[in-house]
Amino acid sequence: MVIKMTQWNAIPLANLIVSIVRKRHGVILDDELIRAIKKEFGTEPSEAELNSALLQLEINGLIHVGQITKTKRRIEAIAEGTEFLAVDED
Repeated sequence: MVIKMTQWNAIPLANLIVSIVRKRHGVILDDELIRAIKKEFGTEPSEAELNSALLQLEINGLIHVGQITKTKRRIEAIAEGTEFLAVDED
């Protein structure tokens, strides 16, 4: 019986995402983000983990996630004093 031990990540995924996006001048594509996370953590986050972290950051007003194509997303950091309005908000 072999038990695979996993390392704990010292940095929460949401914090790592924000730092990666800011290092890339505030804009990154989701596939580039996944590669950067894999480089930092050594493992690729699941789609559910990534979506959860991105949603949390977007709700908190730190990033904005936009669809480019059906499978590509553009993640950008929201600058201080800038807000994105939801649909039907004026």
